[in-house]
Amino acid sequence: NYLALCPFHKERSPSFNINPEGFFHCFGCGVGGDVFKFLELSEKIGFQDAVRQLAQRFGVSIPELEGGPGDPATAAERESLLKVHENAERYFQEQLAGQAGTRTRQQLHDRGLNDQTIEMLGLGYAPPTREGLTKYLHQKGFPMPLLLTSGLVAERNAGACVDRFRNRLTIPICRDSGAIIAFGGRAVDNGQQPKYVNSPETPIYTKGRTLYGLHLTKSAIRQDGYAVLVEGYFDFAQPLQAGIKAVAATCGTALTLQQCKLLRRFTDKVILSFDSDTAGQTAVLRSGEMLMGEGFQVNVVVLPTGEDPDTFIRAFGGASYKEKLCTSQKYLEFLLDRGEAEHDINRDEGRRAFLNQMLTVAARIPDTAQRDQFADRLAHRARVMQEVVRTEIRKAAVERRPTLGEHELPGQGQLRTAEKGLIWALIHEPESAQSVLLELDADDINGLASAPILNVARALLEWPSNDLPKTLRERLDKGETAIVETVAAEPTAPAPAAECGQALKKLRYERERAAVQEEIDRLQELGDKDSSARIDTLLKQTGELVQRLEALNA
Repeated sequence: NYLALCPFHKERSPSFNINPEGFFHCFGCGVGGDVFKFLELSEKIGFQDAVRQLAQRFGVSIPELEGGPGDPATAAERESLLKVHENAERYFQEQLAGQAGTRTRQQLHDRGLNDQTIEMLGLGYAPPTREGLTKYLHQKGFPMPLLLTSGLVAERNAGACVDRFRNRLTIPICRDSGAIIAFGGRAVDNGQQPKYVNSPETPIYTKGRTLYGLHLTKSAIRQDGYAVLVEGYFDFAQPLQAGIKAVAATCGTALTLQQCKLLRRFTDKVILSFDSDTAGQTAVLRSGEMLMGEGFQVNVVVLPTGEDPDTFIRAFGGASYKEKLCTSQKYLEFLLDRGEAEHDINRDEGRRAFLNQMLTVAARIPDTAQRDQFADRLAHRARVMQEVVRTEIRKAAVERRPTLGEHELPGQGQLRTAEKGLIWALIHEPESAQSVLLELDADDINGLASAPILNVARALLEWPSNDLPKTLRERLDKGETAIVETVAAEPTAPAPAAECGQALKKLRYERERAAVQEEIDRLQELGDKDSSARIDTLLKQTGELVQRLEALNA
């Protein structure tokens, strides 16, 4: 066996034991497993992603991992698309290094980027020729249908195939594993429109699931405990060159929930550093709300008017930007400052408008304690009694309860069979449905797509069963009622009510077990002594949950 310092906790004496047969175990923090588990922990990825990365590294094809029967792209096609992008990157870099790229190289230097940064980011140049890349890739043996699927080649009306990127600086976009999956192209001539051309979505690239530069900075983000989130490619490049390694970019698009989940694998703290213009500050508001809703600690960097991270660092230097990061505002304080600046709170109407605006913000804060703290800060700013503001915020939060009719209305396909069966019973067999609901509590229901419907039904448990269908319909909103009517229209029950209750209990225990295991993994990564007792407690919880699941399955 081999011994090494454990990569998952800090230690001075090696306790990380590696078995040549492909297993590891740390006697310091207790973490262990095979090569897949090692990759999961070190890269903060799921099992399938770990298998996929290893398969790509060693040239093994595993098509069943690529999304199942409904996935239109095969593993072989995805692998071919990755090779197309790898070759395209080589072509673009050769063009930038040659005579054709002289002007573009100078432009990059004029923007303050040195050769080391240019190479690290893989920047390249697409010449103005219509078919330069197309011919290059075709000569490499890639068929035209594959090139069209890659998005690097576009078909014009006359049927001619031309390069998508022409006379542009090219910026490779990578998975967090480092594989190139798309390109951004920036204009190099004044007045050239559009300013940016980007790869379309393909079988290997979905814009809203990717964070630019994360493959270069994920280790620093994990180590520093936070991520600086910026908007554009150059907003990423300048901080990176200035020694600020924990940075990622949204690729110039609005932040998505999938990007939040990707970032959450590496940190739970984000510092937003967007443009200081109106569009940038609007993006701060939206992104901050989304991140806060996903449980992130959010801070905001306020830059001078007209500045973004790129221009600020070029004008004032990396040290000044680091100082801005160190003095960044908490997101909720930023909102209070912004709201107070927009309203004259010395006048009654201004104070009312300020309070109403902030109540809307407060209603979206998921954590009750954080919401109350915000209420106290708001009361102080508006010179209103704390309890009055807290009461109003609680009311606003209750009125804003999420419903099936809000944002996205799930179809029947998003409801589990157990949920459909219980909803069906609420209308056709209300007495049986009430008996099942008596055995369920809020934790059994919360997190389900049908939670708003079932929670209303639980509130009506004291209602006569004969009146339940009518009263339930009256209490639900239009979207929720539509779901109920659709399910109730089925000629037979999707599943017996009693079995539905048992199935929902089982789902709850499985959710809890997954959450406990996630916390165990997190504590094992910390590797400090204080975590050991907590891990033991969580392991006992896991055992109890397994016993409950076994009892349900008996």
